[in-house]
Amino acid sequence: MGFARTALLLAGLTALFLAVGFMIGGEQGMVIAFVIALGMNVFAYWNSDKLVLSMYRAEPVDRRSAPDLYAMVERLARRAEIPMPAVYIIENPQPNAFATGRDPAHAAVAVTTGLMNILSQEEAAGVIAHELAHVKNRDTLTMTVAATIAGAIGMLANFAFFFRPSGDGRGSPLGAVGTILAMILAPIAAMLVQMAISRTREYAADREGAAIVGEPLWLASALGKLEAAAHQVPNPDAERNPATAHLFIVNPLSGGGLASLFSTHPSIEDRIRRLRAMAGQPAAPRAQARRRGPWG
Repeated sequence: MGFARTALLLAGLTALFLAVGFMIGGEQGMVIAFVIALGMNVFAYWNSDKLVLSMYRAEPVDRRSAPDLYAMVERLARRAEIPMPAVYIIENPQPNAFATGRDPAHAAVAVTTGLMNILSQEEAAGVIAHELAHVKNRDTLTMTVAATIAGAIGMLANFAFFFRPSGDGRGSPLGAVGTILAMILAPIAAMLVQMAISRTREYAADREGAAIVGEPLWLASALGKLEAAAHQVPNPDAERNPATAHLFIVNPLSGGGLASLFSTHPSIEDRIRRLRAMAGQPAAPRAQARRRGPWG
């Protein structure tokens, strides 16, 4: 049911893109939007991983340059029964991680230096296992395609703002009203669909990741530390590319208050509660980040 729901949500995101094109430019606009959506999906399938990694200036590492991290990913990939993914480190003080790639044979896992500074090896293993669960379930393709389409919807809305028809809004079947609605509502709708996709996949990855690593409490502890630190340490690259926020294990954006209602991530407290229930433990207060991890 989770995969069916995700497929329906992706179809809805594509349909929204076409609807925006129709509201802006009528049938011709919808055709143009369809061609763009098709091209964006093809591009995302083959290049989304490279694009996301370059956005965050991720650097590849190997057994020699990051022996502990590489060995951990290798060991957990064997347990997950998937090919060894490429491993990247992002020079960023915010503790976080994500996985990307079109399939398990072309996957990559990236962690920030901030994560390596505050998590123990056991907690880091829980995070890596969660990301490998995304790879195993092919969430990486789904989520990167969603990010690409959502970004394209935002781009189309900006296009409507700068190049909207003058006066009566000719070209749009709803006139100027349709153009204004597309500009305002389309990015919000795209964000809501993207949020639904991400939340569905995060819960599944938590369960699968806990099974891979063999200890749900490691991931539960890591999530508490990551969430606490992410609220204190900004991530400028994520702020510039909010359509990629749902790729991370915890929300990298600093928005709070009303913005938190539209978070692409489920409640950390709820995720921790579910993981502790898997381990047969009662709920516990959120962990606090410590200054130094075991990675050096």
